[in-house]
Amino acid sequence: MALLLLSLGLSLVAAQEFNPRTVVQRNYNMARVSGVWYSIFMASDDLNRIKENGDLRVFVRNIEHLKNGSLKFDFEYMVQGECVAVVVVCEKTEKNGEYSINYEGENTVAVSETDYRLFITFHLQNFRNGTKTHALALYETCRKYGLGSQ
Repeated sequence: MALLLLSLGLSLVAAQEFNPRTVVQRNYNMARVSGVWYSIFMASDDLNRIKENGDLRVFVRNIEHLKNGSLKFDFEYMVQGECVAVVVVCEKTEKNGEYSINYEGENTVAVSETDYRLFITFHLQNFRNGTKTHALALYETCRKYGLGSQ
């Protein structure tokens, strides 16, 4: 169901400008991901973690591909009703488009697909206290549709 909703969100983002021939699902050129992005949609197998004030509900502002291959994310999230800016660096793993970070447990963050111009989809796996949580995040470049009031 979450994948269906994410697909619906993607179709709203790119309905008029989308070209399926430009979608990349492997062999990512992560340098092309660098830039301003906006959170548009999230889905998870644990909705409590992405609902309002959930620890995985973040509002991405910028993604930067670093010279060492890592990805730097600038994002905001809510803490006690206040929006807090955070910068994190995810370390590159051996898999193309996959990164790791320790935040609320051990995480892998992997690109699912992108066209580099309009959208990017990330798959997050979080391992915490013996529990595995999956989350999908869809980001756009145009800030046309978005999560909450941002």
